Amino acid sequence: MGIKGLNAIISEHVPSAVRKSEIKNFFGRKVAIDASMSLYQFLIAVRQQDGVQLASESGETTSHLMGMFYRTLRMVDNGIKPCYVFDGKPPVLKAHELDKRTSRRALSEQKLEEAVDEADRMKHERRLVRVTPEHNAEAKKLLGLMGIPYVEAPGEAEAQCAELAKKGKVYAAASEDMDTLCYRTPYLLRHLTFSEAKKEPIHEINVELVLQGLGLTIEQFIDLGIMLGCDYCDSIRGVGPVTALKLIKEHGSLDNIVEFIRSGEANTKWKVPENWPYKEARDLFLHPDVVDAANVTLKWAEPQEDALVDYMCREKGFNEERIRSGIKRLQKGLKTGVQGRLDGFFKVKPKTKDQLAAAAAKAKTAKKTKGKVGKPRR
Repeated sequence: MGIKGLNAIISEHVPSAVRKSEIKNFFGRKVAIDASMSLYQFLIAVRQQDGVQLASESGETTSHLMGMFYRTLRMVDNGIKPCYVFDGKPPVLKAHELDKRTSRRALSEQKLEEAVDEADRMKHERRLVRVTPEHNAEAKKLLGLMGIPYVEAPGEAEAQCAELAKKGKVYAAASEDMDTLCYRTPYLLRHLTFSEAKKEPIHEINVELVLQGLGLTIEQFIDLGIMLGCDYCDSIRGVGPVTALKLIKEHGSLDNIVEFIRSGEANTKWKVPENWPYKEARDLFLHPDVVDAANVTLKWAEPQEDALVDYMCREKGFNEERIRSGIKRLQKGLKTGVQGRLDGFFKVKPKTKDQLAAAAAKAKTAKKTKGKVGKPRR
């Protein structure tokens, strides 16, 4: 689900923290990708002209395999070295969100039966899409044959992606879920696995610029996310994005906000849920269950051409000529290795608060004196 309204807050208050780029601008980067989110996208978007998911002759869905194969090729074509991270066991605290999803599925199933036209039917069919263990297993097999590394996270994939990025194993985490920022990935890439036909730029969000621009610590930023509503607990009723940011700035922490609301001094429309596990949710963001990146080895290998053709063409029914053409692109892209980027040769240290203040004072002085010309001496 991610965090509701967080993207809007960043876009409004810290637009400079979001850079929109073409995929080619990430040449030479290694990126950790949320596999489950990507597979869900592929199952939704990769369809035949009549809107039905792709399937093999035996009736097995293959939309996720086509999406995984060709979107990965697109990244490799552009000099990106992707690795995928698969979800492990969800935290106990996520049970309430999973229960809500089950209820929504039941409602969609009922509406699907009552659908009166094709468009309505397709809408509810898409809402029923989910990534199964079989989809994950098939995707892992495909990636192994392609020579693309993947990591099996013990918990949330977004947290593991952030861990790999924080420790320098990859440049960024790629996911559509904004809660990835709460795990403090240096950079979050959104829309990376979108179809090229969508013509959507990739959004690169710099978490340190977000924190600086909002004037929040990572703990306060996490508290803001929890207030907006995350996968681990419900939001405070009646508190939207504007109010949530105002409250965290005024009170400093969610603990103080809860005390303020429960004291009766606050707006009576705001209501903190009973037995609200916000502290446990905060701890999951600050101390997620991940594999230490120091113990993770990412290796991009030569694709296994014959085995890949057997799997994708003989077993799954894809066109052999197209798959072999894709393998050639894969071989070319992976053989070159990650070439050095210019910014990789320099260590850029962020300016201290004193340096920033001095620079601002200097700019202010320069602005005041600009255009003033002293009188010539006689």
